[in-house]
Amino acid sequence: MKKHVKTFAMAMLASAFAIAAAHAQQAAPAAPFPLKIGVIDIEQVRRDSTAVKDAHDKIAVFHNAAQAEIQREENELREANQELARQRTVLAPEAFNEERRKFEARLVDVQRKLQERRQELDDIQNEVMRKMNEAMAEVVIEIAQEQQFSLILRLDQAVFAAEQHLITQTVLERLNKKLPSVKIAEPASLKGAKGGAAKGATKAKGDAAKKKQEK
Repeated sequence: MKKHVKTFAMAMLASAFAIAAAHAQQAAPAAPFPLKIGVIDIEQVRRDSTAVKDAHDKIAVFHNAAQAEIQREENELREANQELARQRTVLAPEAFNEERRKFEARLVDVQRKLQERRQELDDIQNEVMRKMNEAMAEVVIEIAQEQQFSLILRLDQAVFAAEQHLITQTVLERLNKKLPSVKIAEPASLKGAKGGAAKGATKAKGDAAKKKQEK
């Protein structure tokens, strides 16, 4: 009888250990997902992107053309102002006031054109950066999926990043292949500026010749 009781007790104990082991296996946490972090220097990508560099060169050409046109108009305004000062002594008050109103309206128009051209260049720059950022985001996602990154951070938001975590060069190389350049249309305000500049140059030459003959 005692032998049977002892055997039964050992069987119950073994069963208890088996159940406990099963519960322990179920309660044990799954193996942690490996954390792989990538870090990217956004400012370097924006600075060294071939698309951005190409766009900067094109925008510089537009900027110089706009500056030349504005400079021409400012020179004409300066001459008009000098002429207005001369006419003050020879024109009747009403006629002088009318000429002064015309000059002031022209001055306002030149200032408006200057503001419009600055806004156009800003809009072009913003559009270039928008397209570059979209392409960069696609490249970063591709790299994250391929290399199984759990997290990608910006370098300017990290206190420290070891060299092996940096993916800036990889992103830059792929971005330059994906988006080597951005098509930029000539600003609308500059399409007529070339003709205006040529007209102004012709007028300046004519005035110079006239003054030479008067001498």
